[in-house]
Amino acid sequence: MFEVTIEARWTLRLDGGPALPGRTIALLLAVAEHGSLLRACAEVGVSYRHAWALIREGEALLGMALLEMERGKGSRLSPLSEKLVWAQRRIAARLSPTLDSLGSELEAEIGRVQHENDAVLRIRASHGFAVESLHQRLNRDGVLNELRYCSSTDAVASLALDNCDLAGFHVPIGEFEPAVIEHYRRWLQPATQRVIGLATRRVGLIIARGNPKKIYGIEDLARDDLRFINRQPGSGTRFLLDLLLRRGGIEPARVHGYEQCELTHAAVAAYVASNMADVAFGVETPARRFDLDFVPLHSERYFLLCQARRLGDAVLQQTLRTLCSAEFRASVDQLAGYQADNAGRVFELGEAFPGVWAQGARARRAKPRPRGDAA
Repeated sequence: MFEVTIEARWTLRLDGGPALPGRTIALLLAVAEHGSLLRACAEVGVSYRHAWALIREGEALLGMALLEMERGKGSRLSPLSEKLVWAQRRIAARLSPTLDSLGSELEAEIGRVQHENDAVLRIRASHGFAVESLHQRLNRDGVLNELRYCSSTDAVASLALDNCDLAGFHVPIGEFEPAVIEHYRRWLQPATQRVIGLATRRVGLIIARGNPKKIYGIEDLARDDLRFINRQPGSGTRFLLDLLLRRGGIEPARVHGYEQCELTHAAVAAYVASNMADVAFGVETPARRFDLDFVPLHSERYFLLCQARRLGDAVLQQTLRTLCSAEFRASVDQLAGYQADNAGRVFELGEAFPGVWAQGARARRAKPRPRGDAA
């Protein structure tokens, strides 16, 4: 299959002079991760001598130091280099899911030429790392698929309108499950739809390494000394946050930064890693990737919604085999905070959410109709 990779590229120059080479920024990123120029050289694939040449060239171009050396402590980023690393991480965190979605769309369009008789599996899904792994595994298994990230609400609505074949959405385990199912209910049809298990994952507070602000729970978000970064309206993660705030008696207006939003879990983690916020709410995986701490608050299940009549289609049968494979399960289990629980298992809605669906149906039947309503 064709593979399309789209990467964001940015440049930095001083007063219209030559641009800082991209390899220099890659080297600084590796130093930030390993704390050693020698280990950074091995990761980037340059000699120690060439690495120093890149550093000196960059310092000459920008007129400021990029690395600080301390005897016995290895290499340390200068203040300028710390900002360059922050910029690279922020760009990647904000744009990568969008670029990945576009790349997947282009793969599917180009792949139609190569596989003109094969069906394209259209996936609309809330951003998550297990669904990203599924997309990659399907590509390896030769399943032509197109993954577009959107909110959970948009995903299930898209399936109801027959604009996709699989809709990825997540539901908290426990007390908030009924409220979330009620939120999605208008698009869910138990007689004609099924859900396929993908993974469970932990969600919680993403905070700086060492927890310097002493953040331990949702109640801390109301503190005046904390800066918060939120997910966008319509996202399932933000909906869960609102439920947690409501349970804690916290008005959103009391959370400093509640209205400031990013589109992905990686982007809010990058905000915290860059010291632009003290805390975010999201999944654990990007927190670990950015070397941050994580306070787990809840667990949720991630599902793929589909039409029951489509389960016999060849492309969905292959997808189920991929989901059930040991390779896919291993790829999910190695993600921090994720487990491939029930991956590939097909549920009826009432089976996936026992009691919740029937309870909601009873409540709607018992609700009195306004006068004049048709029977």
